[in-house]
Amino acid sequence: MAAIEDNSHRRRVVISGIGAVSALGNDVEATWTGMVKGECGVEPITQFDTIGFPCTIAAPVKGFDPLDYMEKRDARRMSPFVQFGVAAAQQAITDANLDFGREDMTRVGVEIGSSFGGVDVIESQHQLLAEHGAKRVSPMTIPAMMVNMPGCFVAILHNILGPVNAPIAACATGVVAIGEAMRRLVRGDVDVMLVGGTDNPITPVIISAFGRMQGLSQRNDTPKHAITPFDLNRDGTVLGDGAGVLVIEVLEHAQARGARILAEVKGYTLTSDAYHISAPREDGSGAARAMSGALEDAGIKPEEVDYIAAHGTGTPLNDQVETRAIKTVLGKSADKVAISSIKGMTGHTVGAAGALSAIAAVKAMHEGIIPPTIGLDTPDPECDLDYTPNTPRCADIGVAMVNGFGFGGQNVCVVIEKWKD
Repeated sequence: MAAIEDNSHRRRVVISGIGAVSALGNDVEATWTGMVKGECGVEPITQFDTIGFPCTIAAPVKGFDPLDYMEKRDARRMSPFVQFGVAAAQQAITDANLDFGREDMTRVGVEIGSSFGGVDVIESQHQLLAEHGAKRVSPMTIPAMMVNMPGCFVAILHNILGPVNAPIAACATGVVAIGEAMRRLVRGDVDVMLVGGTDNPITPVIISAFGRMQGLSQRNDTPKHAITPFDLNRDGTVLGDGAGVLVIEVLEHAQARGARILAEVKGYTLTSDAYHISAPREDGSGAARAMSGALEDAGIKPEEVDYIAAHGTGTPLNDQVETRAIKTVLGKSADKVAISSIKGMTGHTVGAAGALSAIAAVKAMHEGIIPPTIGLDTPDPECDLDYTPNTPRCADIGVAMVNGFGFGGQNVCVVIEKWKD
């Protein structure tokens, strides 16, 4: 690892608001309460016929009403992944107490990504095309499926005139969004950004294709104990719906408007394995470079890290690789750091996963509670760090790392620090 860099001269970036939609609940408090209780949002899939599917379980959003956040006309034009993103963004705006009537809207931007976008729309419209012909295909298909639409709808609904972008980095998307938006703020392009990710991957093609890749758990008879990160007997991940959005802004801007500051985004790095379309490098070198780079960017030493919000998908290789990478970066400190993965509770929300993990880390800092890694009953000898098994733990968290690793070998990490007045 390179020498710790002094970044005291650059614009500081802070988190002032958070919003979430997940299988555990349709806002941050319900989601966080479910995490602390170790609840699991996985259940049998009922949205479509799963006969013949290797995996027949998932973690859907439940009881979500888009009309709580938008007009019916707008909701009808949005795929669920767009609706989830818009809802989480509105929650974050409210939580941050942002008054856009007082903002220069050319200095406000959006960085909300997705991994799959509106695949559900593509599948349903293709079926209409095959069965009834081209005249039955909806003219709203294109905007409903495009990955940039959550950010664009948020911008339209709130008259946001700054940069609007949709990062796509598979399962790393949500963390990439935070990091890239941080850089826009540091450069001085904007003063405020809405950042995060959203996905709705519970569709016939995605579930069947992931199952065919042998990436999903086949514990269909025990859905509440299906995804078990870092456990010796884990057999794959479970997909989930969800969205996570944060308000991040320049420190001076937050202070000028009297914002409640939750945490500071200190560092960010994105790396590539350049190795395989779906498997990570087994030595964890790409993931390690992301983590060490984020610490260097943050000006924080490995021994200062208190908590790691792990990627922790519950797939055999990924969990071992993440463990190796953490050991490489933290060295002797690795055994002392509390680590956990929320995916056993929320499911793997793909493009939203990293944003939800970041929100969990922020809540952990302020509540003094580390959410557990549920289902971790028999630790894998290759995953021999402190993964906070099954029970939440009280802890004083000053510095947290948030990891995200995606198909194609994309590795990302952000470092956040609890704000002290």
